[in-house]
Amino acid sequence: MTDNIKIRLGTRRSPLAMAQAEETRARLCLAHGWDESAVKLVPVTASGDKVQDRPLAEIGGKALWTKELDAWLAEGEIDASVHSLKDVETIRPKELHIAAILPRADKADRLIGAASLAELKPGAVIGTSAPRRAAQALHMRPDCKVVSLRGNVATRLSKLSAGEADATFLAAAGLERLGQDETGTRLDPAHWLPAPSQGAIAIECRTEDAETRELLKVLDHAPSRAEVMAERALLLALGGTCHSAIAVLCDVDGEELAMRAALFSADGSERVEGEARLAIGDAEAPAKLAQDLLARSSDAVRALFGEGA
Repeated sequence: MTDNIKIRLGTRRSPLAMAQAEETRARLCLAHGWDESAVKLVPVTASGDKVQDRPLAEIGGKALWTKELDAWLAEGEIDASVHSLKDVETIRPKELHIAAILPRADKADRLIGAASLAELKPGAVIGTSAPRRAAQALHMRPDCKVVSLRGNVATRLSKLSAGEADATFLAAAGLERLGQDETGTRLDPAHWLPAPSQGAIAIECRTEDAETRELLKVLDHAPSRAEVMAERALLLALGGTCHSAIAVLCDVDGEELAMRAALFSADGSERVEGEARLAIGDAEAPAKLAQDLLARSSDAVRALFGEGA
């Protein structure tokens, strides 16, 4: 590493991932008074970006977004990696440490192709590869058909324009980071629950790298960390996987967190919801909510979680 470069940030090559890395670099340089050249962005093409014709659950799950960057961290090729936290496995190697969570962006989804789900034509085709989005859409519109639609934001929008589906969903945070925040219709998270950690950027480094941890901790946004860690605690207790249809909304409310979560059967016909108030940093309360949700779920729902998944 040259004297001018203070830290090397690994990132996926997709336009959204690069935008997230650039935001991280800008925040680091502002916090430390560095020139932009002090933070080097090191892009990699992740396995999840290479294979786009099949759902993630069929080809290796969330690890496809992280394994190349994990390897580079282990080999010392980079000092830290930038992730969309909703794409990061719940259980991470002990050698890696989430050093910072940036201020969380909008948690909502945006519906592309219609002003609302209710306005979709009967039997409309909805394109998504996310079990949560598919199940939640079918719960509201069981007459619709869901087809797999993967790729980065531009790819999915082009597939929609080509008529592969009548509508799709994209994360509001991703669209905002790409300067496309007017695209589609925002779905109120209070009624259309988002994915765990949606809208959150995480910066990860080697656990033993005290110098990098110190440089990164200035970026950590405590309220955002509190929300996403509670959501990840819920996901861990549920035994959620890429097959699991789980939606959760967690908001800081004064000195506590307010959490609402819902589990769905794969076809959306069944929905089990629960809520809890918990102290910041309390991992037991999300686990209790998970137990309650599973206890009230049918076999069809439980099969998507824990040992059944």
